Amino acid sequence: MPEQEADPPAAGPRNAEPPDADPPDADPSDAEPSDADPPDVDAVTRAVLTASRLLVAVSVRCLAAVGEPVTLPQLRLLTVLATHGDAKLVEVAERLGVNPSTAMRMLDRLIAAGLATRQSNPGNRRETMLRLTPTGRELVERVGAARHREIAAIVERLAPERRAALVDALTAFTEAGGEPVVPGDEAEPYPLGWTDTHARRHDDGK
Repeated sequence: MPEQEADPPAAGPRNAEPPDADPPDADPSDAEPSDADPPDVDAVTRAVLTASRLLVAVSVRCLAAVGEPVTLPQLRLLTVLATHGDAKLVEVAERLGVNPSTAMRMLDRLIAAGLATRQSNPGNRRETMLRLTPTGRELVERVGAARHREIAAIVERLAPERRAALVDALTAFTEAGGEPVVPGDEAEPYPLGWTDTHARRHDDGK
């Protein structure tokens, strides 16, 4: 009998890939999301300027609410006297970062309004000391309390996690600017948020 030919080997599936073939490209949608780029300096600066406009508006509203014809620069001068006590004109001007003539003009208006006064220095009769009157001190306290309440009302609208982030951000910002942190007790040394940073930088030679 003639010999029968052996059946050919079965062919593998046509779609099979060689074992060493490269894997298919990954779907970009499966990649893990990366953190967003941090905002640049200009974006942060714009945000800070916007917040500063809000704070100035709060101060203006609080000052208008007390009903006294005092400007913000004049209120800042009163705050310096309330913070540091009696002082000479040159000392007040230095703490404000203005010329003595500018400080004198502001003081003349405040004295005429009964908010400040000039008195002779008991230790040196040739020196004149500037002092708050009781009415001037009361004005500073009233505006400071109103400003604290209004800012607290704004903060209360924030979610707790945003409040914590805001504390960290503002603390870092004030430290970068060389400004002391306002303590959390009732006896705040800078009741309106204004300090004598200009004078301290001058003393440090900065």
